[in-house]
Parts: sequence; C-alpha cells; structure tokens
Amino acid sequence: MQHDHALARAAAALAEETHPPEALASEPAEGGSQRFRTVWISDVHLGTPGCQAEALLEFLREVECEQLFLVGDIIDGWQLRRNWYWPQAHNDVVQKLLRKARKGCRVIFIPGNHDEFARKYLHNNFGGIEVAQEWIHETADGRKLWITHGDLFDGVIQCAKWLAHVGDTAYELTLKLNSYLNRLRARMGLPYWSLSKYLKLKVKRAVSFISDFEVAVAKEARKRGVDGVVCGHIHHAELRDIDGILYANDGDWVESLTALVEHADGRLEILDWSARDRRLGAADGAALDLMPLPVSDVGSSAAIGAAASLK
Repeated sequence: MQHDHALARAAAALAEETHPPEALASEPAEGGSQRFRTVWISDVHLGTPGCQAEALLEFLREVECEQLFLVGDIIDGWQLRRNWYWPQAHNDVVQKLLRKARKGCRVIFIPGNHDEFARKYLHNNFGGIEVAQEWIHETADGRKLWITHGDLFDGVIQCAKWLAHVGDTAYELTLKLNSYLNRLRARMGLPYWSLSKYLKLKVKRAVSFISDFEVAVAKEARKRGVDGVVCGHIHHAELRDIDGILYANDGDWVESLTALVEHADGRLEILDWSARDRRLGAADGAALDLMPLPVSDVGSSAAIGAAASLK
C-alpha cells in the first residue's frame, strides 16, 4: 500500500511540474509524420525490463493525434513493488505524454490492474492527463466505442489474484529470455521474433482464454448499447466483428508493439511498429512509414505465453 502511495505521489510530482509561458514557447512544435484523429495504446508496463520504452518513444515522436487514450497498465505497479526499475527511457515516455497534453492533444488515462493505484484518483487531472474509469468515444463516422482496460473480464484477476501474480513472474522470466534471444538474433542480422507470441499461439488453453475474453467484453458492450469496445489487458492485438459488435484490442508495448488508430474519416486500423526494421538496426534516415496490420492478420500480433501470464 505504501508503494502505491509512493507511485501516485511520484506521478503527481511529475505532472505538476511548472512550465512558464516562455518555456512552452521555446519548445519546438510537434511534427510527427503520421497524423490520426485518435490513438489508443495500452500495456506499456513502464517499470519493467520488458517495456519497449525506446520503441514507444519513436512511435510517440512520429505519430500525432487529437486524442490519445492510455488504456491501462501504462505503469507496472506490481513489478515496482517487487523491485524498483525506472531507467531514463521510462521517464522520457512519461515526459513525452505530458508534453503531448501541453501541446493540445487530449490525453485520457484509463487505469488497468497493474496501475490500479491510479483508480484512487479518478476524475482528476495530472499535468493535462485526465484519469477515468472508462470512456465512451464517438468516432468521426458516428460509432460509439466503449473504452475499458478489460481486467474486469478476467476471471484470474477477479477470483484468484495471487495466480495472476504468479503468472506475471513467469512472464517476466520469459521476457528476459526473449530479450537475450533477440540480441543474439540482431547480431546475426535476423529480424525481431517474439518467444512469448510463439508460445501463446501454441498453448491451447491460452488461445481459449483469449477467445473467451473477447466474447465476454463484446457481450458487455452490447449490453451497454454501444457499437464497439476498445480494450487491452491480454496483449493480443485484434480488430474484428463479434456478433455485430466491433471488438478492438490495441495490443501492447512489451512484445507486439501495436497501437489502434482512428483515421480522419472514422476508419480504425491497428499499426504494427515491430514490423519496422529501423528499430532493429537499419540505417539512420530510413523511411519511417508505419506498417498497418491487415485485419486478417491482426489476431497473430500478440505477446504472452500462457493464460495465467496474459495480464
């Protein structure tokens, strides 16, 4: 509990930094090469070695939007309680988000289970970032989307939280192994490969968990009378129709490195940042085009190895 309060105080202190008008005027204008109406990201897990903070910083620099939704598990309070880990790159991500809010982007933070400490501060504003339990977003083409992290539809979280912590530890070990493996692959000139993604798609129970989760969230969206739902939590990017309800999961920034975006006309798309070779050592100055993830392939861009470690 003390750690939760410490995390919240640290976040508040960061957010409440003063920025005199002359300082704001001296900041260069945001100049991302990709512009969207709305962007959703989740499951960043700042505070863990597995967080791909540098890749996320690249994404945030290249992408501009009118609204940015942080759909939970942005900060990993579970891991920070066990072992404090906060390198400069993680601080840079927080500062970048705050800067976007200062520059006019509406940033809305919907806490998840790993940053559940922030749920004590709902309806507050930290440095321009709004904190909300959930949200209803209307797209440019008039569709109403319910935005929630998704942990309330996870039986492991709700009924056996201790098991979720066990799975979280196992996942952390998998990520460390994945990191070593990909450093070796990079030296050999091979592209990024997700061990967790491979394991998850091979584990029948994990695949079943994902399907059950998606159906449960879509069913609740139908009850709420909306056209669709945007969530995170299971680290499995997806964009599909479930019995007439649009189900969208923006993935994660631990392995799959995906985001959900809304174009100016209301069209939704999942962007796959991990498909870019530049992050893996391509020559500086290479093209910065984002790679859209085709809807038919979206379900394969995920990053967790077993059902208990999907959170």
